[in-house]
Amino acid sequence: MARKDTAADAANSGRLKQIVLTYKMTRKADKKIGLVLAAVGISILGVFLAIGFLIGHPIYLGILGLFLALLTMAIVFGRRAERAAFGQMEGQPGAAAAVLDNIGRGWTTTPAVAMNRSQDVVHRAVGKAGIVLVAEGNPNRVKTLLAAEKRKMNRIVADVPVHDLIVGTGEGQIPLKKLRTAMLKLPRVLTGPQVTATTDRLRAMGDLMSNMPLPKGPMPKGMKLPKGGPKAR
Repeated sequence: MARKDTAADAANSGRLKQIVLTYKMTRKADKKIGLVLAAVGISILGVFLAIGFLIGHPIYLGILGLFLALLTMAIVFGRRAERAAFGQMEGQPGAAAAVLDNIGRGWTTTPAVAMNRSQDVVHRAVGKAGIVLVAEGNPNRVKTLLAAEKRKMNRIVADVPVHDLIVGTGEGQIPLKKLRTAMLKLPRVLTGPQVTATTDRLRAMGDLMSNMPLPKGPMPKGMKLPKGGPKAR
């Protein structure tokens, strides 16, 4: 019993530390996060208390208002923390790979299947929508990378639809924070077995970066590829 209590205490302590760390990171990009959360919580609690006094049940309404205030504050905090995280990642090489890595079940993602020395990069995701090529970098240069990668996909898996998205804030591009939503909106045309077969065929083909280890998530700015490294086809 003592071991279970110790494990539970450690888990709760870990969650608390994570929340505090997330708040500190969010506050660096969102200076008003504390005031916003306080305003939301106080407003909701105040409204419920006022109603409680009017109808003669301030304690009952106060408890209900407290729970709703905490729930709403958690939701607001989560959304603003997510927005702050995307804001910090925006424009960093490899940021799209971090989003794809957390897109959810049903997708198999492979980062950096094509890259040039300017750090323009193409990532690949395979799901029931088919193959999705996600590019980030200079819009003009990534179009060349995308075209080459699409030709490769058409040679290997000609019967599977190939979509391409360019991450960015320009015209015709997908903002980083909307990338996951854009991919999930794509029509589902493949069955589970077809997705597995497509993934296996692509794995057998081998990836452009298979012999070069890459860090997960955004790569440090100014990172240079080693001599003799892969070039865009």
